[in-house]
Amino acid sequence: MKKKLIVGNWKMNGSLSANADLVSALVQGLPAPLNCGVGVAVPAAYLAQVQALVQGSGVALAAQDVSQHDNGAYTGEVSAAMLQDFGVRYVLVGHSERRQYHAETDAVVAAKAQAALAKGITPIVCVGETLEEREAGHTEQVVKRQLAAVIHQVGHCVSELVVAYEPVWAIGTGKTASPEQAQAVHAVLRAQLAAATEHADRVPLLYGGSMNAANAAQLLAQADIDGGLVGGASLKAADFLQIVAAAH
Repeated sequence: MKKKLIVGNWKMNGSLSANADLVSALVQGLPAPLNCGVGVAVPAAYLAQVQALVQGSGVALAAQDVSQHDNGAYTGEVSAAMLQDFGVRYVLVGHSERRQYHAETDAVVAAKAQAALAKGITPIVCVGETLEEREAGHTEQVVKRQLAAVIHQVGHCVSELVVAYEPVWAIGTGKTASPEQAQAVHAVLRAQLAAATEHADRVPLLYGGSMNAANAAQLLAQADIDGGLVGGASLKAADFLQIVAAAH
């Protein structure tokens, strides 16, 4: 059976002292042996600190965004090569907050995924519909469009992606897609990947959108849910560790 993958997204939270406390509690509390993948996506300012804190622990370092450009006059941007310098294993691309607040298009997200892959970093491609899109019956159309742009851009590297389904209406709202709703979308994404690569089963499909200690086990029991992208609950070591335990 494929190992589950649990990635915490700290978003714009943290401080040197809070990070040290959180990561040390996380590392000390991990089950041994660790039978699932675990990662933390931290603000770029803390990559060096957290790289040192997770060293040798089995926890992978992730970034929350990457530039689609290699280098140059892009003030404020962070390139994949820079992330590579800090041993970053995963990077989020196309998180709904980036799409919404930074006007990232499907094409930009696809270019970012390609930039990450070119430096050996695994992109976690985030897709998901808004409440309006779900109520209009457009969920499948929206997530397929978002993923298609990336599949088209990365070509034969499709099997090296991670995909995260995050219904926008469930992010940080406390609302969660039911396990059945989430599984239905994951099945659509799996079929779309299967049409693009014979290794679709290798692509972890994560659920994000208010995954917490209480609902993780039910969500992770679904056939096509291979892990979680965890927001708020990843800022509390005890909650995050419960989700990791549910993934075993």
